Amino acid sequence: MVEESIKQLIQSLNVFYLLAGAVMILSMHAGFAFLEAGTVRKKNQVNALVKIIVDVAVATLAYFFIGYPLAHKIGFIKPAAELVSDQGFELVRFFFLLMFAACISAIVSGGVAERMKFRPYVTAGFFLAGIIYPIFEALIWGERWSPAFQGWVEKMFGAPIHDFAGSMVVHGLGGWIALPAVIILGPRIGRYIKDQSKPIPISNIPYLALGSWILIIGWFGFNVMSSQSIESISGLVAVNSLMATAGGLIGGVLIGKNDPGFIHNGALAGLVAICAGSDIVNPISAFFIGFVAAWIFVKAFIWEQEKLKIDDVLGVWPLHGINGVWGGIAAGIFGQEALGGLGDVSIISQFVGVLLTIIYAVIAGFVLYKVLDVIFGLRLSEEEEFNGSDLSIHKVDAYPEDSLKV
Repeated sequence: MVEESIKQLIQSLNVFYLLAGAVMILSMHAGFAFLEAGTVRKKNQVNALVKIIVDVAVATLAYFFIGYPLAHKIGFIKPAAELVSDQGFELVRFFFLLMFAACISAIVSGGVAERMKFRPYVTAGFFLAGIIYPIFEALIWGERWSPAFQGWVEKMFGAPIHDFAGSMVVHGLGGWIALPAVIILGPRIGRYIKDQSKPIPISNIPYLALGSWILIIGWFGFNVMSSQSIESISGLVAVNSLMATAGGLIGGVLIGKNDPGFIHNGALAGLVAICAGSDIVNPISAFFIGFVAAWIFVKAFIWEQEKLKIDDVLGVWPLHGINGVWGGIAAGIFGQEALGGLGDVSIISQFVGVLLTIIYAVIAGFVLYKVLDVIFGLRLSEEEEFNGSDLSIHKVDAYPEDSLKV
């Protein structure tokens, strides 16, 4: 009787633990929204806020009916009595992992901001959360293909692909999917004139800073609760996340030359990079990983915008894509016992994960957005883009009182 009560208590704690993590990651979507709203021009702020919240709803349906069953071989089309047989643990696990799935669209949103039509954007979000992300999730984390695939990787290279909280599975995937979407869309009107770069100023630094803060706070749920059970919780993950944040911020200050955009995004770069190895690296290594991630973001953002002339508005490819794969590699390097890590990780396996992430994401992203471009057309007309997506799509701007004649 006592043993049964203890098991029930542990199950109840695990349900609450995952629920708390899911809500923390849900709050991160507010961070995505305000980060984008602060970066885009005033005429596109409403669209930024609407896209992210609609993403959550669309992803919920896609992942509930298709994505979660695809990745984890468990569906929810059954009587409620069966759904609560485990106190609803599988349901809150769905909620928790859904928030990861919804991040893919939120990442892409920042890259395609200010010139993408709403219908193809939402349609893409459904396929991202329902099919494209779950297939990759099933391969690395899920119950469907992961045991066989990760077993093969371990047999070949000494350890499975290690991605504790999604540097590659979530951030790398989202960032590399965004790259073909941004290229297919092309740059915003006026961003490049006669092959000369004409940077478009951001609209609201306080919004940008608020978005960064919300993301930072929610990220501790993203990373720590990735253990998915209270018995497996590790304070190392929390402190490594903190140290990577500090490294990213200090890197943003030094390398970004006090630019507030680089500073606030530097923290996010550090958090993206630490996800994969947050459970196995030393806190000193976590600081270094975060610092390097900020350097990568600043240099890669400038290279992307000024040399490659890719108009990735929020720099989601360098922030999530490039730093996602850096995080995967860093876990393989700094997770080694010789460098103060916990071991049981292979650098070769991590490179396999990185290559798989890039190849799968670029192909899937190109096919998805090219097909949608053929069917719907991805881009707003020149007039709609000039007027702003707020008025063109939502028929209202962020500050309607400014247009009132008093």
